Amino acid sequence: MEAMDLSWGARCAGAVYLALSFCVVALGVVLQIIRWWPWCGCHVCRAYMTGSWARAYTNLCDWYAHLLRESPTETIDVHVLGCTVTANPANVEHMLKVGFDNFPKGKPFAALLGDLLGGGIFNVDGDAWSHQRKMASFELGSVAVRSHAYKIVAQEVETRLMPILAGGADGGLVIDLQDVFRRFAFDTICKISFGLDPGCLEQGMPVSEAAVAFDTATRLSAIRALAVSPLLWKMKRMLNVGTERELKKAIKVVDGLAVAMIRERRKQGVASAKRNDLLSRFMASAREVGEEDRFLRDIVVSFLLAGRDTISSGLTTLFMFLSKNPAVAAAMRAETGSRRPVTYEHLKGLHYTHAVIHENLRLFPPVQFDSKFCAAADVLPDGTYVGAGSRVMYHPYAMGRMPSIWGADCEAFRPERWLTGPGGAFAPVSLYKYPVFQAGLRVCLGKELAVTEMKAVSVAVVRAFDVEVVGENACAPKFAPGLTASLSGGLPVRVMRRV
Repeated sequence: MEAMDLSWGARCAGAVYLALSFCVVALGVVLQIIRWWPWCGCHVCRAYMTGSWARAYTNLCDWYAHLLRESPTETIDVHVLGCTVTANPANVEHMLKVGFDNFPKGKPFAALLGDLLGGGIFNVDGDAWSHQRKMASFELGSVAVRSHAYKIVAQEVETRLMPILAGGADGGLVIDLQDVFRRFAFDTICKISFGLDPGCLEQGMPVSEAAVAFDTATRLSAIRALAVSPLLWKMKRMLNVGTERELKKAIKVVDGLAVAMIRERRKQGVASAKRNDLLSRFMASAREVGEEDRFLRDIVVSFLLAGRDTISSGLTTLFMFLSKNPAVAAAMRAETGSRRPVTYEHLKGLHYTHAVIHENLRLFPPVQFDSKFCAAADVLPDGTYVGAGSRVMYHPYAMGRMPSIWGADCEAFRPERWLTGPGGAFAPVSLYKYPVFQAGLRVCLGKELAVTEMKAVSVAVVRAFDVEVVGENACAPKFAPGLTASLSGGLPVRVMRRV
């Protein structure tokens, strides 16, 4: 009798699961029909709903840049998404400074990335954000931390990155430079932030399950935002099917990595004055925070996202540009000198190289757009009305291609635009015109560390090697889905030693 009851219960459970699965499929069909139905007759919504924009543009970000250039206010509305998109610096300043409290990340954004980022600094507002911001500001502003970080970067460049490139040059191999930079950035951020070495860039290029899982988790988290309705991915998550099942598995591996790092750091001790890694410093100051382990887990994942993907993205597109512009690489070599040792102080004085880094990030920002949600109805400085609860997106990728900001040659790679004159000093612009590192109260705290790391790598590589991009991305880059910009198919290159 008990066996019969169990069998009947199992059959019922199976029937319920099948019914729910059918509901998910039916919902997907209905939402797809809604997506294709011409609810809005404007050309922007029709192009978005039908995908016709892809006939003229390889990447969605390029289509947005075109639309924003054509708009008199440099702002557009995508009605079917309930989203306002802007490349107007005055609007950016309003969102990130003047009206900061009215433009939080918002609950919809937090829900999209909550499984991966949890309550980390990039996914929260209010007191939780303010608390983490103060802690991170104190630690990242420390001279000891910056000195510690540069030593790690210099060591990684000398002992791992350069031997890998030399091996490729001597063997006449085609190397995926994007993969190399991801491994380099993963190793360096783990050493700087957590005091641990995953060894992703060791000879033989070992496969790291954690790094692969992190890639998968960020990619699938970003894909959630492409769903025709959040109901679709939430139902898939509830049923543990499709991409949501894959995401859950990837996050489990990421969680395991974070727990292992925290456990190892506790085992080694965090109280020593010699401990300059960021995790030790957070652990020493976070004991008053409730649910300490979960808090630290979210810190680990947030620093991985900030320190790995953004650095590797910036370095990848930089060498794509240098391959096309050998005169720029030659000017960098002339500025650095072929024999002079590269120190932290030396890097700070390289104004042309600094300009090259910023010019690359202007055209290919690692984070192509950023979204906020309007808490109360507002009017942007350009006159655009934004309803309460609406999504507002500012678009650094498009802003780097706006003639009104950068002039008629805005799409040209010209580092000199950042200098006061030939051989002159670096001249920064308003972060509201160049929100690559965000701006206002949320401006990136790791900006100086990130730029220093990119300068250290680029100087070392251009002094020793010529890099030639091969394949499709040599002409027109195609981006893969993700939280940060990455090239679909990687960046295959040939590396040649300089004589």
